Amino acid sequence: MRNLLMVIAAAGLIVPPAAMSFPTKAEAKEKKHRAYTYRRGGRTYCRHSDGTTGLIVGGVGGAVVGNSVDNGGLLGTALGAVGGAFAGRAVDRTLTANKRCR
Repeated sequence: MRNLLMVIAAAGLIVPPAAMSFPTKAEAKEKKHRAYTYRRGGRTYCRHSDGTTGLIVGGVGGAVVGNSVDNGGLLGTALGAVGGAFAGRAVDRTLTANKRCR
């Protein structure tokens, strides 16, 4: 217990809470905008979502639904996984479309 209190006291001396700063709304907006752009050779390019997260989540979800619809059959699971993967990728790309560069 004593060692724990000493570690907490030492951490408080190293990083006092008053020294921490929080970004303003303008800084947060600028940082968010920079996350979707990058520069190379003097030109600005946009980062685009490839839909991988939606592909994986949709595939797993589709496999579960297909398995339950087909009562444990392999065909239902496979078709559900493929359909869910395509649908999940499309949804992921659609939801992130407004966050891309214009």
